[in-house]
Amino acid sequence: MTPSPSRVASIMLAWHSLELVSCSTLQTLWAGYGHICAVSARATTTEAAAHLAQLCGVKSTSTGATFPLILKLISPPSKKAGTEDEGHLRKMLSYEVEQCFYSEVVPRLGDEIGVAQCLASTRDMAGKPGEDELRRLMATVMVDLRPAFPVAGGKRSSLSTRQVRAALDWLAGFHGRSWALLPGSRDELVLPPLEEAKRRRQSRSEKGGSGLWLNGGYTYLATRRKEYASLVDDTDSEWSEALCSAPEGFSMSVAEMVALVLTPSGRPMESYIHGDVKSENLFTSDSGERVAFFDFQYVGLGLGVCDLAKLFTCSVPLDMLVEDEDYLPEQLPMQDGERSLLEGYRARLLQGQQADVYPWETFRRHWETALVDWCRFQASWGFWGNTEWLEARVRSILSDQGWRDWLYQEVSSRGD
Repeated sequence: MTPSPSRVASIMLAWHSLELVSCSTLQTLWAGYGHICAVSARATTTEAAAHLAQLCGVKSTSTGATFPLILKLISPPSKKAGTEDEGHLRKMLSYEVEQCFYSEVVPRLGDEIGVAQCLASTRDMAGKPGEDELRRLMATVMVDLRPAFPVAGGKRSSLSTRQVRAALDWLAGFHGRSWALLPGSRDELVLPPLEEAKRRRQSRSEKGGSGLWLNGGYTYLATRRKEYASLVDDTDSEWSEALCSAPEGFSMSVAEMVALVLTPSGRPMESYIHGDVKSENLFTSDSGERVAFFDFQYVGLGLGVCDLAKLFTCSVPLDMLVEDEDYLPEQLPMQDGERSLLEGYRARLLQGQQADVYPWETFRRHWETALVDWCRFQASWGFWGNTEWLEARVRSILSDQGWRDWLYQEVSSRGD
């Protein structure tokens, strides 16, 4: 029998001399894969109180103090167990990746990056009381961000101007900080779902990738081949011909070339990316000047502009991107508002670095390529957000011979 969230919380809190005061469900995860719960925990020792106070960023207190925490509990539907459906595999691997991020990466990010600190995880429960009871579950207990960041971003909603700039500042800080945290070897990073499942089968063990995603995000082409095949066949969509056909002299389609260029390959500007940047995955301070992100299921290697492409399309007000939001031409070059946001992000990203680490022209080409890739996913999945802006920008990019020449050169250098 699967233990209740309260039971799971009690077991894990006890590892740190804490006792459960309350546990209430905030959210049921997609397709019944588990729960997110608000937990209140009481310290039973002065050491436990000091440890929790440090994690929560509050003044040290004494025995009996209570602290707000979050439990993320993963217990997939039994009918899904053992299946190799790509969507199921993606979800289960994403929860493993998120646990790794909170356990291994967050403690090394520093205090300037707003993210929940991890208290306990089933990832490292070996030898602890209650291990047998939790064996078939994945659970993480972390600090509740809401006391410090009480304003929720909201589902599919635009952020305020101040929140947008704070989000870009957070992303630049996270991407830049992660440059010093990247693994020396990529062998332990998690492959795309079907490839990772194959690797684990061949090793006859559950041990395969145990770090973050080798390719951050969940929309990149290698893991969206079914959707891409549908777009190829969708002759009613302008994007079928524009993205799915191969330019003369190449065997790859534009979409495949774009995917190749965005695939991590050891370039100095590559970093960890969040992988699912949107308003509903962040909290802000009351003033909107500070942001904290959560939901790190798709964190992994990539170019930071891939995070920006989704943010700009789904959460940035249109009037921050264009001069006249009432009229968008079929083809839209970069406008001053868009450029200003990108320049601000890049300046923050390169603080303490030489500008030639990521020249503007290279950054711009990567940005344009990320927009084309994001349009490919939306065209195959369904458009939402600043749809007209995205499509107009991508039409402009695809018609830019300078961008095409750059893309072809990048692909040729990798060997088509």
